[in-house]
Amino acid sequence: MVSSEEFCFLNEIHAVRNASDWNNPHWAKLWLYNLHYFDDLTAIDAEQRSNWHRALIQRWIEENPPGVGNGWEPYPTSLRIVNWIKWGLSGNELDEGWLNSLAVQARWLEQNLETHLLGNHLFANAKALIYASLFLQGEVADRWYEVGKKLVDRELSEQVLEDGGNFELSTMYHTIFLEDLLDLVNINHTYDHPLFPEIEEKIGRMFRWLSTMCHPDGEISFFNDAALGVTPSVAEIRTYGKRLGLYSDNGGRSDENFVDLPHSGYSRVEVKDAVVIVDRAAVGPDYLPGHAHADTLSFELSLFGQRVIVNSGTSSYGTGEQRQIERSTATHSTVHIDSENSSEVWGGFRVARRARVHERVHFVSDQQIRLSACHDGYQRLNGKPYHCREWLFKGNALIITDRVMGRGKHELCSVLPLHPNIQITNQLSDSIVLTVSGHEVQIQFEGSGELSVVDGKYNPEFGLSIESSQLQYHIIGPLPDKIVTRISW
Repeated sequence: MVSSEEFCFLNEIHAVRNASDWNNPHWAKLWLYNLHYFDDLTAIDAEQRSNWHRALIQRWIEENPPGVGNGWEPYPTSLRIVNWIKWGLSGNELDEGWLNSLAVQARWLEQNLETHLLGNHLFANAKALIYASLFLQGEVADRWYEVGKKLVDRELSEQVLEDGGNFELSTMYHTIFLEDLLDLVNINHTYDHPLFPEIEEKIGRMFRWLSTMCHPDGEISFFNDAALGVTPSVAEIRTYGKRLGLYSDNGGRSDENFVDLPHSGYSRVEVKDAVVIVDRAAVGPDYLPGHAHADTLSFELSLFGQRVIVNSGTSSYGTGEQRQIERSTATHSTVHIDSENSSEVWGGFRVARRARVHERVHFVSDQQIRLSACHDGYQRLNGKPYHCREWLFKGNALIITDRVMGRGKHELCSVLPLHPNIQITNQLSDSIVLTVSGHEVQIQFEGSGELSVVDGKYNPEFGLSIESSQLQYHIIGPLPDKIVTRISW
């Protein structure tokens, strides 16, 4: 909230001057959702804007009649209920009209649970009912708690995998869900209410998973829908965990060179100056792939503490062209065939035929670490191409071997998107030299193809796209064929 009427969400500023602006058709749906969340009530230095907040709450009640508009959809209703209650528990008095509005919102939410969407939406609904129950209290409120508790009990076992990952396989949504669990612990402690079984153990596992999936810069990697600034930073979520006694500095990821997350499908390798996070995962739950990208067998690489090879990130939601580009295989560090996506992402949050990962194996010794996997996402094409990738870590080098089996003539393109901070200092027909934090890094391609450098986009936040470069190595010919990429530093 940047003034009494102005808000900055998704790197866009709009002024909400009249009642119709709460549902302004010219503004993005996600921007309007953020407007109705009331996140600024719990933001840093929120107490300095308390007069703005009080006026805004009153405006919302007067200008958003029950059941009408974006603000009454179940997800923003859930987040707003929690934020109003957190604000009230932080020393701000809610007058009788506001308490009545909270009760109306909770009653409405109970009748409009997002059982058709499931996932993080349904969990947010359950969390809001629990918050409203403990805060407002009473016979009806007791019923809200039972409804919320039943959903939490069911969804905890469904949405937290054995290795600690959230089942939607997005680092961003993992952090959202982890904050939800911490909030549930917090509100139950506040009212001296019994905790849900196993919730603290699941929080510990989720912290370990999150640490494994972070780069040396301390922030999340970009697999599936992921962006910075949507959730608390990793440092902030850890601080929250510490405050509740649920995270300690030695409670993060293992110090081992290789960490595998077999249930979610990701792996981390850390050797000398390199950190690599590898995607040998499914696109997500079969019944809920809405946040999936066509990024199977992609990876992200940091060298000398700097991100070097990245995935595209996420700057937009909705159904537009930019969303489709950001979910495409061509904007991820993997191989695409015949300019097709490895999984058929469409419609903003839909996936048709999708890649399945097979032959997922790894070998670790003192001298080397070797990971490999295959996927069948391109078997729908003529000749049934089948992509296998191996990552071999040996000394100061990462050697990636891509083998594509099948029949017929096809175009293979190995893509390496570079972080915007990376400088290209020399380019030859089959190799390139980068400058990374003052160090020289060479990337050498072996095959019958051609190397090119093209313009790309890096999308680290919603509403933010940064110019970057992308390495592409193209081969056109009959299958089977292979590409070998050697990265040395």
